[in-house]
Amino acid sequence: MSFVRLALWFRPLLVFLVLLFITYYKGTNKSSNSSMLPCGGLLTQHKWESLNLNISRQTHLFLEMKDFFWKKHPSNQTLPYGIKGNEPLLLKIFSSVQVNYKVPDNIENLRCRTCVVVGNGFSIKNTSLGSAIDKHHVVIRLNDAPVRGYEEDVGGKTTMRLFYPESATYHPNPENNPDTLMVLVPFKQEDLHWLKAILYKEKIVSKGFWKRPPLKWLGDTSKIRVLNPHYLYQTADRLLHIPLHSNNRMSHVVFCLFVLFPKPVHPTTGILAVFVALNYCDVVHIAGFGYPSSKKQNHRIHYFGHDTIKSMKNSYHDVEREADALKRLEDLGAIVFLHPHT
Repeated sequence: MSFVRLALWFRPLLVFLVLLFITYYKGTNKSSNSSMLPCGGLLTQHKWESLNLNISRQTHLFLEMKDFFWKKHPSNQTLPYGIKGNEPLLLKIFSSVQVNYKVPDNIENLRCRTCVVVGNGFSIKNTSLGSAIDKHHVVIRLNDAPVRGYEEDVGGKTTMRLFYPESATYHPNPENNPDTLMVLVPFKQEDLHWLKAILYKEKIVSKGFWKRPPLKWLGDTSKIRVLNPHYLYQTADRLLHIPLHSNNRMSHVVFCLFVLFPKPVHPTTGILAVFVALNYCDVVHIAGFGYPSSKKQNHRIHYFGHDTIKSMKNSYHDVEREADALKRLEDLGAIVFLHPHT
């Protein structure tokens, strides 16, 4: 009698385990050409725990007024890693009805988001990944990387494009979709002044930029978003473990670090985009990442244009450190490359 009762007690558990196995099998039994991977809750949670990066999907991707206005504990970091000292300027920017922080509902309400970060590297050339890339819910592109003419390899869909004023284009519409979110990465105060001038149709001052930004911008300002500097800070501090240098007066400790490391190092837009995707997406694929061997100084580094590895000689990026970080993320299963890489 006790055995019968025990069997009846275990029956619901057995049914649950069978259903769980069937669901998992259906999710994983897909062709290798599919750009979608299963969003198993336990699997996803395990990835985040393995990363040990304090990743929180509760943090908004984009700045909004409540992040810096009426806040008890304002940011203690200056740009590019915080908004300290720029609150009045941001208040003016967000007073414009043209800028908001929302992600389209059709993406925000997804129970499982599959995302791909398309890097600008030469490694994506001749991969024919375009159709696989476009199948993802979210496609993140970087700076002024072109799409037209390269669709077979890089796809034609763009959900978000991370950029700086120096990498903005005068007329962004041809290389983006009508609903593409143009995500400004504020690196210095001049970047915010540029955005404010765009929104209020003021004269743009090009002083303070390493490359002259567009003095006019024909894009849809309602699609502009401002990335929360929290993500650049976390990318530098938690993922890359690089010393952080403030743009304002340096503390004694930071000054000592600056003496030891005379040239400050900052994350690339690419590794930043990967970290953003890890926070926002359940499945993260990447393509077009990786640089050729530094011994091949004339090797092209982008799938477009003619820049070579030699042009990165005076770069403020540590590409070897970033390559190690990507390898670590890949080994943990947090990201998946869509093409072979070294």
